[in-house]
Amino acid sequence: MAYRGSVKPYVNFNAKHDAEVLHKAMKGIGTDEDVILMLLTARTNDQRQQIKVAYKKAYGKDLVSALKSELGGLFEDLIVALMAPPALFDATQLHKALKGAGTNDEVLIEIMASRTPDEINNMIKVYKKEFSSKLEKDICSDTSGHYQKLLVILLQASREEGVKEGLIQKDAQDLYDAGEGKFGTDEEKFIGILGTRSIEHLLQVFAAYKKIAGCDIEESVEGETTGNLENLLLAVVKCTKSVPTFFAEALYNSMRRAGTDDDTLMRVMVSRSEADMLDIRAVFKKKYGASLHSSIQEDTGGDYQKALLYLCGGQD
Repeated sequence: MAYRGSVKPYVNFNAKHDAEVLHKAMKGIGTDEDVILMLLTARTNDQRQQIKVAYKKAYGKDLVSALKSELGGLFEDLIVALMAPPALFDATQLHKALKGAGTNDEVLIEIMASRTPDEINNMIKVYKKEFSSKLEKDICSDTSGHYQKLLVILLQASREEGVKEGLIQKDAQDLYDAGEGKFGTDEEKFIGILGTRSIEHLLQVFAAYKKIAGCDIEESVEGETTGNLENLLLAVVKCTKSVPTFFAEALYNSMRRAGTDDDTLMRVMVSRSEADMLDIRAVFKKKYGASLHSSIQEDTGGDYQKALLYLCGGQD
């Protein structure tokens, strides 16, 4: 498979040299933000971790703390986010979403619906180490009902393997009977099928469902469920069909509002820059008729904007 991230490993990488360049950019009066953002957005996360080690070794202090003391605002938030290993970044986002006043369900839903089984398992480990608490326990104390149940199923990160030919039609019919086909909704059925079947299997179930119901599964989910459960089920369906489309929508929505939702914009740009940013860009352009690049340009400014544009991977 071709690499679909916008940030690629820097070819003649030298962690010690990069640490030196960053040190110089922060030394003396004034900070050279351009040097910092151009260097860090052109290194993969793995390379940034090596720069951190080299920096500590050469200057006896933590690179992230040094960056924090030199930078400010959204630009600082973005650079700090880029410096966290992916599993720690996700774990921290979830911890913030669960531990603040009220739960940030949008973050919870986005991460739980879109991450691979490996990513979820790593995240659980890092969460425990970092916050001395179990992610499942924290999710359960902050959520309830069918929504909680589906989150816990997704947290198990153990979807079945392959396509079960004999079950495609049955699953599609069960979903229909659980929603459109009856008065009231049998949420358990939706959760059971959407939470545990393989991606390949679900894609065939969705096609069969359309023939039975005469509409897409998303329409039924929207008509049959409400609130957080509806949003989570929709996210699972969308990620099953296309993760890049799910994130292109998230980015579009983050910039469409009166004020930009910088948390979402940043989270998606950071977490997808080494995964599928090129695909997200292509979907974005096709779906919204504008490039992600130009949308970021219109909606942001300063060094923050420059860094986001580098993460975007140039113009379309």
